[in-house]
Amino acid sequence: MAGLRIKGLGEEIATLAQLPWDKPLEEWPEDEVLTQMRGISRHVVRLIRSNPKKINSEIFAIKETNAEFSNREYSLLRELNQRGAPCVEPVAVIEGRLDKDGNELPAALVTKYLPYSLPYRVILSGSVTPAEVLNMANALALLLVRMHLLGFWWGDCSLSNTLFRRDADEFAAYLVDAETGEFQKSLSNGQREHDLELALVNVAGELDDLASAGVLQADMDPVRASEGVIKRYRRLWAMLKEPQILDAADRQAVERAMRSLQDLGFAVEEVEVTTQGDKGVLKFQPRLVAARYHANRLEELMGLKTEELQAKRLLASYDRYKAREFPPSTPHAIAVKQWLTDVFRRVVNQVPDDLKGRVEPAQLFHEVLENRWYLGEKLGRDVGLDFATQDYIEKVLPYRMDSGVLVNK
Repeated sequence: MAGLRIKGLGEEIATLAQLPWDKPLEEWPEDEVLTQMRGISRHVVRLIRSNPKKINSEIFAIKETNAEFSNREYSLLRELNQRGAPCVEPVAVIEGRLDKDGNELPAALVTKYLPYSLPYRVILSGSVTPAEVLNMANALALLLVRMHLLGFWWGDCSLSNTLFRRDADEFAAYLVDAETGEFQKSLSNGQREHDLELALVNVAGELDDLASAGVLQADMDPVRASEGVIKRYRRLWAMLKEPQILDAADRQAVERAMRSLQDLGFAVEEVEVTTQGDKGVLKFQPRLVAARYHANRLEELMGLKTEELQAKRLLASYDRYKAREFPPSTPHAIAVKQWLTDVFRRVVNQVPDDLKGRVEPAQLFHEVLENRWYLGEKLGRDVGLDFATQDYIEKVLPYRMDSGVLVNK
């Protein structure tokens, strides 16, 4: 262990130094729950608890590879995180590993386990609806769009290199493996098309493997499903980057165009609007867009970090509450504090200790609101927030474990 070198950030370094780096990673013990949550990789990968004796201790993902690739991916992930990209967070690179006989062992990259996330095989191996499969495809397409907007060429976009988290009624996708990626000032159309070609082949192959294993739904065609990801990408990219022709006589046209992009989860930070000849039309051209429009607004307003569609749902609940309970001139600071107490925390704080950590708080809040609507339709009356919360806790939450593992409460 004398030659061991650990390069990384934060308090985790002290914990990492205690791990058995003198053993090949494939010999490290891993509990069955974590093994089930691990996706497929070309490298040896292990999910390890920082404290094996505590079931809710922080979890690290460790990947063995050579030193050059480990350091390169560590740097890329740091840059992606600094730019706000949806990806795992790097912790450290471990070099200079030797076994007990003095033989050199591969370097290792350590990242934080993404809470409430699941690999695609776990999701598709369960009971999923066609809508959920479509939502996964949409999430992967959106992830690739966001990477390209940042000037990042992925080079290996695939389901295997992605983790999924629930986001209201849909999914959010996160990049896990950046080993083949590279940053450009801006991506050319040729580079984007290359990424799309790789994604098409990778996703089709992965789904075909599931079909051969009898896991995929019988009526799902792997090639068509993969093509759906690419089609969704092209629609999103066109809406974000290509000009829209608007009616110059419609005073609300530009505002609606802006809101349509916000509904997709993008803030329009710079736009160009020009008239075209004497035809009475406007050309609306987004120049600079930024993802997480609703999530950033929610965090700024309330300090809550959520996925995009979760944030949209929480903001809608808050806006209705403020309009109902306060005069229009009431400052947000006052209304937000009351909403958090009377509505959001009123729901999440009812979860008993033995069920905490199963579903992310913002997702749980969304599902309670859905449960309230469902019960209201069934019973023909509004059942109220407390009744809907208790019904959800009793009938739904005990059978849910979004990440497959308990996370810090």
